[in-house]
Amino acid sequence: MEHDRRSKASLSPTGNRSVTQDFDGTPTAELAAGSWAATLTPRLAQFTAVARHEHVTRAARRLGMPQSTLSRSMARLEEDLGVALFARHGRQVSLTAAGRDFLTTVERALWEVERAAESVRADADPETGKVAFGFLHTMGSETVPELIRAFRTDHPRVRFQLVQNYGEAMIERLRDGALDLCLTSPVPDEPDLVARRLDEQKLRLVVPDDHPLAARKRIRLAEAANELFVTLEPGYGLRKITDRSCAEAGFTPKIAFEGEDPETLRGLVAAGLGVGLLPPPAVPRPGVVELTVTAPRAVREIGVAWLDGHPDTPPVAAFKRFLLSRRGQLLLHR
Repeated sequence: MEHDRRSKASLSPTGNRSVTQDFDGTPTAELAAGSWAATLTPRLAQFTAVARHEHVTRAARRLGMPQSTLSRSMARLEEDLGVALFARHGRQVSLTAAGRDFLTTVERALWEVERAAESVRADADPETGKVAFGFLHTMGSETVPELIRAFRTDHPRVRFQLVQNYGEAMIERLRDGALDLCLTSPVPDEPDLVARRLDEQKLRLVVPDDHPLAARKRIRLAEAANELFVTLEPGYGLRKITDRSCAEAGFTPKIAFEGEDPETLRGLVAAGLGVGLLPPPAVPRPGVVELTVTAPRAVREIGVAWLDGHPDTPPVAAFKRFLLSRRGQLLLHR
């Protein structure tokens, strides 16, 4: 499972330096005191400079450090490894076979570090940075595209990583650091999160167009107590609202089908397989009639959430301010 990222520790040949394996078996270094990575990393760029210049003095000049300091650093590197990396020829040096092998891997590692640094800097750029934004499936056809279109009027080059999911899954991704912000419902009330209510959406009882209730415009939810319901699976916010609303109306819904997408449920209703308490569709669906629920008050609150204490990059901060400015105007009310 994605969230089960446990590490397995093993000892390196020295017996006191830790090597780990990620959940998929990929080896990773723990940067603990005494690990190879912690010991060697500060000297790797120095090693590549000496290897490329084949001259300690010229390498030291390029690095902006004293030649004597660089010489001692290379000697200590070889001592730590227990391997001769250079053959000395007066002021000139050349790589040994071990040194050439080491250089190939070190340059690849340093390039990955350079790429990682450039990537995080690019993601934080105020003009062209990235926002990892999660939202409910029902927000994907209209609400989120309109939000991004409006935001990019003033921030045309900000990039978005968009994730559609149900509420609990998005909260876990916030905690994992995979999302910066998410639109979710119900609005979470958790000590490690900050959440702000932005809007509310009226839910409707959706019935087949040939159902006896289809001639109605309004209905009390208690009148549907004997109907079969189609609902989202447990764990979805809309399922919690359905169960709570039915309980307030004095009954427990009889569930015929459970799914992951409200529009699929609307299709099941059109096929005569049950009724559903659903948000308005992006596009009117033939074969169903949507009734206003007068009691209990059937609404879902939509809010934005983020991890408490998590620092925002400039593009994330800008998009957060934009979302908060849309309070009461987030949804296309129908």
